[in-house]
Amino acid sequence: MTADELQHNILYSCTSERKRSGEAIVQDHVLSYIITGSITFYYNEGFLTYGPGSVGLLRKNLLLKSIKEPAANGSPFQSLNVFFDQNSLRKYSGQTDKIAHGLYTGDAVINMSQNAFLKGYFESVLPYFKSDMPLTATMAEIKTHEAIELVLRHNSRLKNMLFDFREPFKIDIEAFMGQNYLYNVPIAQFARLSGRSLATFKRDFKKSFNDTPERWIKKRRLERAHFLIKEQHRTPVSVFDEVGFESLSHFSDAFKKFFGYNASSIS
Repeated sequence: MTADELQHNILYSCTSERKRSGEAIVQDHVLSYIITGSITFYYNEGFLTYGPGSVGLLRKNLLLKSIKEPAANGSPFQSLNVFFDQNSLRKYSGQTDKIAHGLYTGDAVINMSQNAFLKGYFESVLPYFKSDMPLTATMAEIKTHEAIELVLRHNSRLKNMLFDFREPFKIDIEAFMGQNYLYNVPIAQFARLSGRSLATFKRDFKKSFNDTPERWIKKRRLERAHFLIKEQHRTPVSVFDEVGFESLSHFSDAFKKFFGYNASSIS
C-alpha cells in the first residue's frame, strides 16, 4: 500500500512496501521528517540513512536516488516533507529582510535530527493529515514560514542556501558529468543543472569530450556496468538501474551491441 497526500506544499508519504525510487532532481529545498521506517538517500557524496525521528534538509537541484523501508515490526514507512518553494522563500525574505550574504558551500543533505524544536514542529503538522480538517492555504503558509524560521535558528548560515535565488551558474562540464552521468535524467536537465541552455550544453560538451552527450553517457554507463559485473561479481539484473538504464532488456541489448557479447556471459 502506498498513500501520498499533498496539502499545498506539505507532503505526507506512506508505504507498506519497500520502495526504490528512480533518479530524481530535488526541485525545491525540502525539510523531511521520518515518522516510522527508514529512508536511504544515494547521491554524489555517498549515501545517508535516516530512521524514525530523523530530520533532514535536502538542497534544491540535488540529483539522488532513494529507498524507503518499512519498519522491522511491519509498520509502514511514513514521512512528512515541507517543500520550500521559491515563492515562499521570497515572501519570507521580504517580510524579515533576511538575505543571502555569500555562496553556500556546505553539505547537500543536512542532518538536523537533534533539533527538538523541529521535531515538535512536525508533530504539530501531522494532525492535519490524520483528521478531516486539512490545512488551509493560510495555515500552510504560516507553517512553512515557521519551518524556515526554525531551520535558520538551527543554523543561520543556511540563509546563503535558502535565499540564493540565482539560476545555476555555469560550472565545469567535465567535472559535472563525471559526477552525474549515472543519473537517468533528460539531457535538458543536465544542461540546466550545469547552468547552460540545451544548445550551449551540447556545444560545450562537444568541445570537452569530442562526442555527443547521448553517446558519451551510454558508453560510460556500459563501461561502469562491465566493471561491476566482472570485478565485483554483480549480476546484470542488480546493476542495470544503478547505471542509469530503465529496463533490463534495454540494458542487455545495449551491452551486447557495445561489447559484442552478453552481460550474463561475463565470469
